Amino acid sequence: MVKITIKYNASVHTAAGWRGVEIEAVAEKISQKRAKVLSVKTIDGEKVVGTMSRTGAKRQSYYGIGVAHHEQGNVKNLSACEIIAE
Repeated sequence: MVKITIKYNASVHTAAGWRGVEIEAVAEKISQKRAKVLSVKTIDGEKVVGTMSRTGAKRQSYYGIGVAHHEQGNVKNLSACEIIAE
């Protein structure tokens, strides 16, 4: 199948509640309109590491590796994603 790079919105759980983030991932096209996430490259433009924060505040921190692991294997509709590279 064809590998593509996509960008889409997701949510992470912080001490302050659920917050939106932008994920850039490598995915494999499984049909004309859908793709399966193989690996996450960045979350909000930053490399995926253990402790990440949206604003730098402790109450906005989350576990980035866990978020990336959770996203792996998800099937995304390409109409809801921005295709960066094919």
